[in-house]
Amino acid sequence: AFPECSLKVTGVDFLKSENTRQHHTDGYNIKNLVVRRGQPFKVQVSLSRELRAADKLSLCFSIGENPVKNRGSLLSLKPEREDFNGWKMSVVKKNGNECLLSVTSLPNAPVGKYNLHVKTATNIYKPENGVIYLLFNPWCEDDVVYMANEAHRKEYVLNDTGYIYVGSAYSIYDRPWNYGQFEEFILDACMYLLDKSKLSLADRRDPANVSRAMSALVNANDDNGVLLGSWSGNYVSGTSPMDWIGSVTILQKYYKTKKPVRYGQCWVFAGVLNTVMRCLGVPSRCVSTFEAAHDTEENLRVDVYLNEKGEKLNSLSFDSVWNFHVWNDVWMKRTDVPEGFDGWQAIDSTPQEQSQGLFRCGPCPVKAVREGDVYLPYDSKFVYAEVNADRVYWVVKKVNGKDKYFKVGTETQSIGKNISTKAVGQNRREDITREYKYPEGSKEERKSMQRAYSFIRPSGMVPRSGYASSNVHALGGNTQPSIPKEPVSKSGLHLEITNTDALQPGNPLEMAITVKTSTPGNWTIDLTGSCQLQYYTGKVQANLGTIKETIKLEGTSEMQIPLKIAPDVYMKTLSSLEDEVLILVTAIAEVKETNDKLTKETSMSFEYPPITVQMPETAKLYNDFTCALIFKNKLNVTLENCKLLVEGLGMFKMTTFDQGDIMPGRIMKSEITCTPTRLGEKKIVAKLISNQIKGISTEKAITITE
Repeated sequence: AFPECSLKVTGVDFLKSENTRQHHTDGYNIKNLVVRRGQPFKVQVSLSRELRAADKLSLCFSIGENPVKNRGSLLSLKPEREDFNGWKMSVVKKNGNECLLSVTSLPNAPVGKYNLHVKTATNIYKPENGVIYLLFNPWCEDDVVYMANEAHRKEYVLNDTGYIYVGSAYSIYDRPWNYGQFEEFILDACMYLLDKSKLSLADRRDPANVSRAMSALVNANDDNGVLLGSWSGNYVSGTSPMDWIGSVTILQKYYKTKKPVRYGQCWVFAGVLNTVMRCLGVPSRCVSTFEAAHDTEENLRVDVYLNEKGEKLNSLSFDSVWNFHVWNDVWMKRTDVPEGFDGWQAIDSTPQEQSQGLFRCGPCPVKAVREGDVYLPYDSKFVYAEVNADRVYWVVKKVNGKDKYFKVGTETQSIGKNISTKAVGQNRREDITREYKYPEGSKEERKSMQRAYSFIRPSGMVPRSGYASSNVHALGGNTQPSIPKEPVSKSGLHLEITNTDALQPGNPLEMAITVKTSTPGNWTIDLTGSCQLQYYTGKVQANLGTIKETIKLEGTSEMQIPLKIAPDVYMKTLSSLEDEVLILVTAIAEVKETNDKLTKETSMSFEYPPITVQMPETAKLYNDFTCALIFKNKLNVTLENCKLLVEGLGMFKMTTFDQGDIMPGRIMKSEITCTPTRLGEKKIVAKLISNQIKGISTEKAITITE
């Protein structure tokens, strides 16, 4: 053939705006084409002359370091012929020297970055920005991450903001969080993690493998992953976990430095993992469990040790109950386990326990937790214990100079409460406890527990921590997996712990323990009560005060015993800690006549005055608007070293403003100028931090129009 007739490619148009609209990827802030698997996308190829029947034209897609045809890392697509890897290409239309092609990848194609080259008989053309990003596709019925409901896809894949629920079962509150999966460099950071995971191409097809790998890579343990966890209370060499309001800064910094970012705690790990999974196209949600057990021995029991004043002791237990713990659920069909376990799968990137040698957790089918099928991969025993363990209280007393342990209570229903996530399409908390557990005391719950207990051998009633059992009083050495029941007391003894006034820093903490009896008779009750400050991980930071009373009750009656802590007892501790603390009240009641014992604890959060946001309800694209953040210090204590953190995705880059000290009664007003660069509903998220208060959050939405 004469050279002038040989076919050459002169250009490739990736038709970005049309493709990304159809693939729901138009949000990604990136030059390259981003598409989802199993769905056709179009490319327009410009040629040196018209395409003829005899011409050779092929699109070559390659992935990874050294692409090979037979491994599926090199795909060569010819018109109307299915590649042996299952991808298809067809000519949609020819118009002079222009040729419109349609490419369909497999619904289980490996996700990642593909290089595109266009080949003719004599020529290879490498287009500019020729790297195509291929993601999971919840819109494609044949993809294992398929989600049928459009509102659910909007929330769990496309929503880039949300709330993470924290606090305690007694007082749950929401923390706004910017996931920001579409922001600059976030997709690249996720692709870097995917490469770093060393998953084989075959493993990149399956979201179960990908989500397990990401749960390992979001923490820095083992693999120099994204976030270094720290609960030390000293964060000078990094950013305090309380000082983040979203994942964007963290992932951008990690991608730039390739070094772990300091520091994270559970909600930060969950926020970042949620960003990563949504960014890769796997439906994902942050899940908060209140009173979550960290059961290191998988014996479904957490022991709590108290001294004789009723104060919780830190040192004796390896196990702990966290006031809240946040992990993630990801949505997929599981092809690696028996049928019936599709849907939500729990994954957790907070480094708590190793799983097969690495700090990672999941995916564990949420249905397996509910049904008690705790033999299923991955880590279902650990997740089951987090929401189902029993709590056993022991008082440590010195007897003849030796520590002896007395059991003062067992709770079988206090762990795994109020399991929460953000509701679909609404700014409110949705309780999803029922997805994780059957109702307490129901027939199904009994069955599920019996099933779980056949796979986990709970220990007999002996205090753990390696104390010799000769010190243990009145305990059966029963190792049969009998399911513990809550002891029923003869006096119908019941305890309630409440606050009787708002718990505001700088004010006295006013609480009460209510003792109730409900059966006929005269009862003499010894009540021991204590108040402490603790981290959300259950670690005690300060003892604030105790009470001891003997009260008499008759029949069905109750008595309220006040517990009051003066401000000067706790304010110094509060100001010196870097973490947020909760107020822990523990009560032990012993009925003299029957020897019934009951222990109850309640954790409460401090209450803060709000930040208000003033800005218009709508704004036009690229037209600046002013946003004012206003805070009035209604507390009677000066807030020292105040910092205001503000971020608005697509409007305002994350910025920290120093506000100095804010005296009681004073008003802080901060004005910022926002430039909206994207359409739709956008949010401003703000947080105020000081020595005394570790975080008052707020957010407000604005609609951006053309």
